Amino acid sequence: MRKKQWALHLAESMDLPGETMPGEPILELVGDRRVLIEGHRGVTEYSEKRICVKMRYGMLCICGCGLELTCMAREQLIITGKIDHVQLTRRTQ
Repeated sequence: MRKKQWALHLAESMDLPGETMPGEPILELVGDRRVLIEGHRGVTEYSEKRICVKMRYGMLCICGCGLELTCMAREQLIITGKIDHVQLTRRTQ
C-alpha cells in the first residue's frame, strides 16, 4: 500500500476530517456570495459568469453572475459574486 493511500485509510478509520490530510484541497462556500479554495493548481477559465479552477483530482467550476477573483495566492483563491452552482468534475484515471 502506498504511503498516501495508507495515510488516507488511517484517517478514515480514525474518523478524522479530510482537511487533516496534507495536500487535500479545501472548498468553503459561504452563503451564495463567497467561495474559498485552498490547495488549487491554477485558474483555467475566468469570466463574470464562470470561473474554473484546476484541482489535484479534477476541475472545479463556479457559475453565477458578477463573479470576481478577489484574492489569488499560491495556495488560496477567494471568489465573490452571486453563486448559482459549484461543480466538481473528477478526472478519470
